[in-house]
Amino acid sequence: MNFQVEVLSTETIKPSSPTPDHLRHHKLSYLDQIQPPIFMPMILFYPKEPDHNDLDLLSIHEQRCSKIKKALSDTLVKFYPLAGRVHGTQYVDCNDEGAYYVEAKTNCKISDIIDNPNPNDFNKFLPFELDTAHELPVCFQVTFFACGGMSIAMGMSHKVGDALSYFTFLNGLAAEARGEGNDIHPPDFISDKYFPQKDLSRFFQHRSGIIKQNISTKRFVFNAPMVQAIRAKCVDMSRRPTRVEALSAFIWSRYIASCTGMQQHGVTTNAMYTVSHAVNLRTRMEPPLPENTFGNVTRTSIAVPPLPVDPKDETLHGVVNHVREAIKQVDKEYIKKLLEGDGHLSFLRSLTEEVKRGEVVSFSFTSLCRFPIYDADFGWGKPVYVGSASFTFKNLVSFFDTNVGDGVEAWINLLEEDMKKFEADEELLKYVLPAPSSKNANK
Repeated sequence: MNFQVEVLSTETIKPSSPTPDHLRHHKLSYLDQIQPPIFMPMILFYPKEPDHNDLDLLSIHEQRCSKIKKALSDTLVKFYPLAGRVHGTQYVDCNDEGAYYVEAKTNCKISDIIDNPNPNDFNKFLPFELDTAHELPVCFQVTFFACGGMSIAMGMSHKVGDALSYFTFLNGLAAEARGEGNDIHPPDFISDKYFPQKDLSRFFQHRSGIIKQNISTKRFVFNAPMVQAIRAKCVDMSRRPTRVEALSAFIWSRYIASCTGMQQHGVTTNAMYTVSHAVNLRTRMEPPLPENTFGNVTRTSIAVPPLPVDPKDETLHGVVNHVREAIKQVDKEYIKKLLEGDGHLSFLRSLTEEVKRGEVVSFSFTSLCRFPIYDADFGWGKPVYVGSASFTFKNLVSFFDTNVGDGVEAWINLLEEDMKKFEADEELLKYVLPAPSSKNANK
């Protein structure tokens, strides 16, 4: 739909008390260093409360913004690097410059956005483009809708933390706004002790997959019965696949079938087609690290399922087995090798070059299923819908729980020409809702 978002004001929110001198230099870890310099975005939508009339809206909006800004100022004391500025791949200057904060309004209603979400619309609720993070660790935009509802968008630089760190901060901020900030475990900024910084000067910047044009992002909803049907396709397995394992195998196989021409036209290729999954390392460390360990404590598993995928094979178990085995290999021994020498950096540099030359076609999955994406209650209830945005990464899939039940939303980023083929795939369309809607995602 065609709608406008008008910026009303911008400011920086500083911590309510200064960062002590001994904490002014936050060294980035090795895993922070090799993350791409992009924002991780989420937009949370909150409806107008039914007992509020239109005459009260301006006052209510002002009160909510004051509460958000006060909570942000207080929360930044605990999350002090997010009030600073990122310096390349080396460190965060915890100088208390503050978080970038925007207030805006739009001429549409929340229902116009969330009844049939279009990922490309969601970027309008962000204060920046996703690959222009530069020095800012975190940014916010509060947008008011014509219906009286509001959205809160937060972007966090991937240089300072991963998805778990993102929600640790966001839900800590919401708890502070509710007056429950003392109940939240403070973050531990200790990841550089476990993954010491390395010299990257001899290696390429890890930006594989980032391009500026011709990306199409679409949202595909798999309701609970369809997720179960896809899991049931993975027969002959000793352990039933998870939702993410089954869906990633299914989506990748449909991408291969619809976009590569291998099945329809008998095309053969020397390229290697990989399936990558983001893997949390906290639980795989010895001893395990606590969830509130802030920073990038994730790496990617890389599976190479055999090609071509047999169109007559309805089981998917071959793809799932390769995915599962790759994830299993991200273990204590993997972490040990990750830290030894520059082998991993050499691998990343080689992989980036192979992707550029077309020798490797990577397909990446990241799952926020089971993450607390609907927990951010600032004092006026939990969000009715949470979405992300359209990325500049090609061949990237993000999984989210539906807002009701056990369905899964897949936000898929493909080249435009690939998306046209993918979204017309008949086998895919058997399992996705024909008219995506946040209201009927599990009905």
